This record gives sequence, C-alpha cells and structure tokens, in this order.
Amino acid sequence: MFKHILVPTDGSDLSRKAIEGAIDLAQAVGARVTAYACLPQYPYSPFSEVVIEPPGDFLERSEREARVHLQEVERAGRHVGVIVTSRTSVHPSPYLGIIEAAEKGACDVIFMASHGRRGLGSLLIGSETQRVLTHTKIPVIVYR
Repeated sequence: MFKHILVPTDGSDLSRKAIEGAIDLAQAVGARVTAYACLPQYPYSPFSEVVIEPPGDFLERSEREARVHLQEVERAGRHVGVIVTSRTSVHPSPYLGIIEAAEKGACDVIFMASHGRRGLGSLLIGSETQRVLTHTKIPVIVYR
C-alpha cells in the first residue's frame, strides 16, 4: 500500500483535519509522512515607490508562518510514532509546489483537504485541490 504520504498544509481548519487523517492513515499502514507548505512569491508592485514589506522580511515572515503549520504535523506524527519530515518551497501557485514536493520526495500519495483558505472559489473541491487532481499522476486522497 502507501509508504510515503505527502500532506500539504496551509494552517486552515480543513487542513488540520486532513493532517489528522493523513497521520491516522500513515500509522495504520506503516507509512512515513512529508509535511509541505508552499511559500508565496513576493508581491512585487508595478509601482517602484510602493513597497509593502521588504522582500527579505516577507520571506522570513512566510517561512516562520509555514514553520508553525509544519510543526503541527510533526507533533501529530511524533505523538503516534509516525516519521514526519517537512519541506517548503516558493511557487506562484501552491498546486505546483505540492506536485513538485510529491515528485521530488518520491511520495506515492498526496493526502489533502478538499479545500482550504481558497474554498470560496469552489464549493465542493477547492481550486488548489482541483488543480493537483488534474495535473498530477500521483494518487490523491481528498479528505473532507
């Protein structure tokens, strides 16, 4: 069955529920988990005089926030004896980062929430989840 599960997280409530499901599955089948958080690209302004936040500060804040979400997965795994590693990357769209992380990590399944923070874009399946489903050959478990 599954040996290596990728579980993307964005800190949303549905993402937290998917983490629980992924850890339960990993424990049941003896799999390991890679937690993944996609860091946003810096929002450059077309107006050179407008700087919302310096790029270095933006990246540092994004990494710090992602680390909090990834630590949730690590704690959940540690609590039940599941090996969890974490990774991040910067991508213009989270689905690209999710697919790349699964491929680079040799994951045999992606376990993700039906939708997260972008859930208003689609009532049944979130836009990032839908994009992962349509752009990867790796099996995807959509957790609701």
